[in-house]
Amino acid sequence: MNATGALGQYGEDLAARLLAEAGLTVLARNWRCGRTGEIDIVARDRDARGWDMLVVCEVKTRRAGSFEHPMAAVTPEKADRLRRLAGCWLERCGGPPPGGVRIDLIGVLLPRRGAPVVEHARGVA
Repeated sequence: MNATGALGQYGEDLAARLLAEAGLTVLARNWRCGRTGEIDIVARDRDARGWDMLVVCEVKTRRAGSFEHPMAAVTPEKADRLRRLAGCWLERCGGPPPGGVRIDLIGVLLPRRGAPVVEHARGVA
């Protein structure tokens, strides 16, 4: 694995831990759907009514001082791809849960010193 891959893997590990600590159940990591792409993390959450909800998480990890903040990395094209990937997951895994589908973004910023900063934005697309 190269340095970029290791950085991304580290960010995804932090994101999966954050989701689990927030009460979500991680169902899959790095789930691929042919040429459409990959979902970094697929999880299950509960909506306000207590119904299961599918959560598709995009994780972006950056070192401090890089060109853009990780939360700025989801373009409209990337959001469209995430929606298509969510549809692919639903086709292969039994349809939508009662609570529907949510697309989240988790940004991980690694400062030169100190602990990583992990931000979780729910329902970004």
